[in-house]
Amino acid sequence: MAQLSLGVKTLVQDFLALIYPEECRGCGGALAVSEEVICSHCRIKLPYTGFHLSPTDNALHKVFWGRVPVQLAVAYLLYQEKSRVQRLLHQLKYRGQEEIGEVLGKWMGNSLQENAAFIDIDVVVPVPLHKSKLSQRGYNQVTEFSNALANALQVVVAETALQKNKAVGTQTKKNRKDRWEAMRQLYAIRNAEAIKGKHVLLVDDVVTTGATLEACADLLLKNGARAVSVAAIAYTL
Repeated sequence: MAQLSLGVKTLVQDFLALIYPEECRGCGGALAVSEEVICSHCRIKLPYTGFHLSPTDNALHKVFWGRVPVQLAVAYLLYQEKSRVQRLLHQLKYRGQEEIGEVLGKWMGNSLQENAAFIDIDVVVPVPLHKSKLSQRGYNQVTEFSNALANALQVVVAETALQKNKAVGTQTKKNRKDRWEAMRQLYAIRNAEAIKGKHVLLVDDVVTTGATLEACADLLLKNGARAVSVAAIAYTL
């Protein structure tokens, strides 16, 4: 009887999907019944970095050379204005579409599983939002992405390892030095035990100058992390 009810429920869901198809978050077109959040056409067209194939020698990893000893550095997509990636991240960050982060995290997690270097990861730490921003938005845009990565790597998420001390405006217009100076005082360790002696995968949404990740990585290392690697949804060339 339970199996029959489940079968009827599935049929109803499939029927409703045909009449009221869900929109692809990348292009706005209708999703097929078998598609989730992002349509197959958009998935094929997304600008993948391939950084997971060389996580110790790629454009993102070089951002941190001479600044902070990051062990592995990966970003899933390349970011450009007026692109599918911008549309996806805008909806993730400002429109409450957390499922975008979850799906991208699943896909990226699958790619990280292909590289033995990531077996050494012990814990995933998302870059935190200030409590006022978190209250306003209602969620951290990297939480679901981080959870999906952690699930793929079979490790835990330490969402409270770091805290942001105050909210600031956008830093994207500042140069590297000015952004670093603005960032270095913004973050603090909240739970050192969660990262002590561990290889931390520090996660953010978009990397531009790398100042946010640099400040957080430096803080984690100074408070007992054995190693820090970074992962992002997208990297701006």
